[in-house]
Amino acid sequence: MASPVEFSEQGTSKTVKAGGMDVHYHDVGSGDPIVLLHSYGPGTTGWITFHKILPALAQRYRCIVMDLPNFGRTGPVTYNEPLHNLQARTALALMDKLGIEKAHLVGNSQGGQSAMVVAMKNPERVNKLIFGACHIKTGGDLYLMGNRPSEGSRATNDVIADPTRKNVHRYLRVHIDDQTLVTDDLIDYIHQNYTGHPDHVAANAASVSVPYDHGVDLPNIKAPSLIIWGRYDRMCVFEIGIAALNNIDDSRLVLLNNCGHWPPYEKPEEYTAHLLNFLENI
Repeated sequence: MASPVEFSEQGTSKTVKAGGMDVHYHDVGSGDPIVLLHSYGPGTTGWITFHKILPALAQRYRCIVMDLPNFGRTGPVTYNEPLHNLQARTALALMDKLGIEKAHLVGNSQGGQSAMVVAMKNPERVNKLIFGACHIKTGGDLYLMGNRPSEGSRATNDVIADPTRKNVHRYLRVHIDDQTLVTDDLIDYIHQNYTGHPDHVAANAASVSVPYDHGVDLPNIKAPSLIIWGRYDRMCVFEIGIAALNNIDDSRLVLLNNCGHWPPYEKPEEYTAHLLNFLENI
């Protein structure tokens, strides 16, 4: 394999009109397309979730990293429906705009659930599905082993209620298991991305994410599926991954040790190795 190519956030930035809103994305590499849908949380973006895996992935695939509605530079939009249905529909609208009929889907956290929704409702648009660190039910699952609301949800809500740098710091320390990765630069990035988009904050405050249990639709996923979870995810406990494994016929589950809610960020080499092996050998 050739040496990884380095990309910059601004240098790969693009925006188009799709799904009735401005949709921001990054477009890198060439080959079969992969659409990547990012993690949940105030201030998160497609770039911060996936930029560490892009240099290796883009050597073999065209990587479309989309900012979901009311994140990054996509939106603003006010909605009254299950949030992940909106996100899935927006991903399909971007694919249509870019002339992509069928793609691999990679999703983490909220992006994982939205990738599942695409695979459930539009199976003809999905080659292989890679997801994890997500809920199955919009609004949060009922757990056997985890607390509800989860520690991650409580830390997230603290940032939404009072978006101080201190609360962002605590939120990141809950979401990321390796505390050395919670740097000042990361705290600043998340804090600035959240506080710098009051239009997104206002749109979310005016919106309603209607609760919906997508579990009943899990068996409709026919795409070969790889489920990747962090062992110490304090937002979405890994028992959700086990439930997904039990309900998707062609699926397999990888559990990354010493990893929290952001596997592509926290364990990029391991995540990429599993991802590429699945795409190319299974």
